[in-house]
Amino acid sequence: MEFELRKYSSRHQYPNPSNNSPVHLKKLALYDFKNYEEAIFTFNNKVNCFLGKNGVGKTNILDAIYYLGFTKSALNGVDAQNIKHGKNQFIIKGKFSNEGNESEVICSYAIGSKKAIREDGMDTRKLSDHIGKYPIVLIAPNDIELIWSGGEVRRKFFDSLIAQLDKNYLEHLIIYSNQLKQRNSLLKQSGEKGIDYDLLDTYDQKIIVSGNYIHQKRTEFLTSFLPLFKENYVFLSGGTNEEVDIQYKSDCSGKDFGTLLKNSIRKDIVIQRTSIGIHRDDFVFTLNQFELKRIGSQGQQKSFLIGLKLAEFKSIENVKKVKPLLLLDDIFDKLDDERIHKLVTLVVEGAFGQLFITDARPDRSQGLLKEANVEAELFFIENGKLTAV
Repeated sequence: MEFELRKYSSRHQYPNPSNNSPVHLKKLALYDFKNYEEAIFTFNNKVNCFLGKNGVGKTNILDAIYYLGFTKSALNGVDAQNIKHGKNQFIIKGKFSNEGNESEVICSYAIGSKKAIREDGMDTRKLSDHIGKYPIVLIAPNDIELIWSGGEVRRKFFDSLIAQLDKNYLEHLIIYSNQLKQRNSLLKQSGEKGIDYDLLDTYDQKIIVSGNYIHQKRTEFLTSFLPLFKENYVFLSGGTNEEVDIQYKSDCSGKDFGTLLKNSIRKDIVIQRTSIGIHRDDFVFTLNQFELKRIGSQGQQKSFLIGLKLAEFKSIENVKKVKPLLLLDDIFDKLDDERIHKLVTLVVEGAFGQLFITDARPDRSQGLLKEANVEAELFFIENGKLTAV
């Protein structure tokens, strides 16, 4: 593939990169994690490439990094299933640096025990307290589900992003989720012995407070997120006149949540679940005022997805004043040449901090980075092990 850095008109130029310092992962160690018995990586460069055939464990390295930031896998929510076959625990260690300050994060899980996060030798009491300390943005092939799947996937995307920026938001998400489960459990029992309205009211009061907070923050966040997203979409799509938008749809928009919840009690008892609330919210992606998944071409959908992720990166950078780690999983295989050129241009211009890239075609990655004059550290992976270059 021939590569040529292209100059874009000022009208469609990506915004000048900020001077915010990047979070830097200096060292990563894996023990009995997925297909790795033991592996240690040292990262000196801004750009790090994991190269090798499909199925050798490249994505698992990115997932380990993701664990250190989010205390969970991006691919498999069952911790026990992330332990190497035949073992009973995994350990992930990471050494981070930010503006000269170093810290060590250890994430471990053993069958029959709770997952543990240790930072500089101190146990983290609540995993939610750790979210956002080491910001990470992942761009992966399954991002297409943001367009094709239901509202739950899109809510999860925005919730994960806002939670990195606002600890109160994450706390309210946890409260809302727990109280909703309790309320639904009570509704399911109502058919057998009647409803305990006093207990229902206890759940409702907490659901209302947290639901209102979440709704307000989602509304506010989208206001700041949309301009960043639209700017990125114009850059990626080459400055077309297409009109893209994200519409926040909620039962609570313009209405009193408490009143809605009270008025839905009879229906909820009949169907045995909570029919009103922010757990039903959706973020509708549109192109020229029509739903993207119905009319968008593959190219338009790709630009939309990468635009979302770049806006996620910029949103975190704007609030945290640091550049997140950027994980790019097999995206060269999913993007056309034009969008690859745009992304590599951003790397050259310094828009990002530290990058971690996987690719099953080493010649392609090496060629792209070499022609763009980007210095990169190359790690060749084979069956869960580093191999010689």
